[in-house]
Amino acid sequence: MKQFATYAPLNTLAERLKPIHLNQLFADNPQRFAQFHCQMPGAMLDFSKQKITAEVLDGLVAMAEEAQLKTWIDRLLSGDELNHTEGRKAWHTALRDLSHPLPEVQEQWQKMAFIVDEMHQRQLRGFSGKPITDVINIGVGGSDLGPLMITHALEMQKHPDSPDIHFVSTLDGRQLQSLLAKLNQETTLFIVASKSFTTIDTLSLAETAKSWMKQKCASPQSRMRHFIGISASPDKMKEWGILPQMQLAFWDWVGGRFSLWSSIGLTIALQLGMEGFKQMLAGAHAADVHFKNTPLHENIPALMGLIGIWNTNFLNLAGQAILPYDSRLKHFAGYLEQLEMESNGKHTRRNGDFVDYRTCPILWGEVGPNAQHAFYQLLHQGTERVMSDFILFKEGQGQDERALYHQNLNIANCLAQSRAMMVGQQSDDAHKHYPGDQVSSTLLMTRVDAYHLGMLVAFYEHKVFTQSVIWEINPFDQWGVELGKKIALSILESIDRHDAAHLDQSTQGILQQIWEHNR
Repeated sequence: MKQFATYAPLNTLAERLKPIHLNQLFADNPQRFAQFHCQMPGAMLDFSKQKITAEVLDGLVAMAEEAQLKTWIDRLLSGDELNHTEGRKAWHTALRDLSHPLPEVQEQWQKMAFIVDEMHQRQLRGFSGKPITDVINIGVGGSDLGPLMITHALEMQKHPDSPDIHFVSTLDGRQLQSLLAKLNQETTLFIVASKSFTTIDTLSLAETAKSWMKQKCASPQSRMRHFIGISASPDKMKEWGILPQMQLAFWDWVGGRFSLWSSIGLTIALQLGMEGFKQMLAGAHAADVHFKNTPLHENIPALMGLIGIWNTNFLNLAGQAILPYDSRLKHFAGYLEQLEMESNGKHTRRNGDFVDYRTCPILWGEVGPNAQHAFYQLLHQGTERVMSDFILFKEGQGQDERALYHQNLNIANCLAQSRAMMVGQQSDDAHKHYPGDQVSSTLLMTRVDAYHLGMLVAFYEHKVFTQSVIWEINPFDQWGVELGKKIALSILESIDRHDAAHLDQSTQGILQQIWEHNR
């Protein structure tokens, strides 16, 4: 990052600010909140509890301009080939433009709508003629985390005729087997979601599902009516046996972790109805328009990214906590772990040179009240300095007296924790001393619904993209995921042969223990 002329002045500012407590920054500036927050309809970002000044903010925006962030945003939204290592576009934003849909996207919407309508009208029936009541989504990574996160968050808003939605992703099979023990072959449908349709994790589970169906249905044609395939590889779906009318497509320009906006989001549409799915797309598109058109000083996702750069590369913070204060966002931190760390966990610049600076921090998180009784101890009194994102909603989960009480309690806890991290507490008893000075931002959204959840996810996607531009890395490939898969296949062959002689001593020793136990 030293290639930017703005780097040295920002580094000087960082050294000056590091010893200054956040309390002092607030004491020195009574207009601090007014100066360091921005908003758009449905969302507000408060970054006044970050260790920044107007000079720092100007410097970060200048760095973004020097990196030509606005040009990169235009390229992203116009579908340029930004994933250069794989020779692909990265055009997931095209999936959520309801006013100007690509013809191929509109075609998939129509296919999804047909399946959703058939399901909700109880017309989608299995081999025995009974309507489908349960849908199991089989997928890993982006084919699991996004739809799982959204459907859990919006479970209370589901369509009255929605089937029960289940997700399986663990290749040990226990997750799937526990579901199959409770369900009925006649009324269960599987969605096999895999971009390549070659992922061994997904296909091994799908084969188990196929065997389970075979127990009750001898006809291959009939039992395959219980399988929908979603992939960018129609030939592989056909080869596996997915019937033509049961295939949904997406494209190689949709990265797996950006795919919930595509037909991978079928489970979302089944739960909410197609209109609910499109509301999610509309919220994300609103964030796209904001990202494209809003000046950087007022641009929510761009500022999220730039503040992350400041914390990571200038204040040397290595951890990022994601702290949503709503139980419906239970899986949100897990979703962001993939989105951010798989995108920006890279050590190679776009030109192929190794970086000489830090890129993505380590993300983790949990719903706030649970986290308060777990890792907040470290945040308040540990030796690690971290950055935190608090996520809060103006509206709770109901309007009756008890629901409003719980919402107020939730708001109070969120604001108390962010304030405690900032101000700390002095004490003569060292065990009760809180240093404070932990930086955080707060994202305040209107409510948990499809529209605002789509907006929230898109904010983080664009945060990731902003940081990738400054770090000069490609956020759309994931070569680091591939090596372990290849080695796993090699070890699987060794297990089948019962011969590990060519492997390292540690792997040999572990396998030997397993083999001896299972004799």
